[in-house]
Amino acid sequence: MSPEHLPPAVTQDRVLGGRLVLCQPEKGHRVGHDAILLAAAAPRETRRLADFGAGVGSAGLAALLRLPHAEAVLVEIDPALADLAGRNAAANGFAARCAVVCADVLALARPGGPPLPLAESLDLVLANPPFNATDAHQTSPDAGRARAHMAQSHTLRDWATAAYRCLAPGGTLAMILRPEDLSTLLAALEGRLGAVRLLPVHPRPEAPAVRLIARAIKGRRTAPAILPGLILAGADGAPTLEAEAVLREGQALLA
Repeated sequence: MSPEHLPPAVTQDRVLGGRLVLCQPEKGHRVGHDAILLAAAAPRETRRLADFGAGVGSAGLAALLRLPHAEAVLVEIDPALADLAGRNAAANGFAARCAVVCADVLALARPGGPPLPLAESLDLVLANPPFNATDAHQTSPDAGRARAHMAQSHTLRDWATAAYRCLAPGGTLAMILRPEDLSTLLAALEGRLGAVRLLPVHPRPEAPAVRLIARAIKGRRTAPAILPGLILAGADGAPTLEAEAVLREGQALLA
């Protein structure tokens, strides 16, 4: 999309070393590392995926860029962001492989819910749920940013349940979350998804992890495993080679 045809208060930006073009709101929630890290957790054999809480489509479209044979459903509750997700799918040449659904994640694969995704139809669900508890953080005055970041105590459970409904047996849920939410996630997955693999993401050496990338398989009971962490920047502040490979070159995580 040329700059003169952008909707008001929308910018056009490039990620993944310029290979993915994204229109996004000028203010409010903006695309960051989380979406690209989440997309990198998509298994290479994925053919049918959904991006829950897709925003402008960053994680789902980044996954399609790496998975040339996959199809995606981008699920976003905000109509303005869902519209941008559709524009971004078209601008990057993914319109034939991508559907956009404007809906609440909690309504998916339920009576009266949207027609896509179908129950037990997906190989993969990508999920970047809101992560700040509303009773512990001040809500942003920007409505879109608040919706993207503020969670209820049951949010992880509800999103994991929706993913369980949509995933085929043996399908994968990939989620990015804060380390302090790990126990809540494991409780939400219990009895439904297992074989959880956890990848901590550290901002620099010796710093505590600021994110966890979790991948779980529907119907499995294997105990969780914590993998060696990804360090985003060295002591000098420069991006590490490992981070650059993922964030700029589109290399996979949790392969």
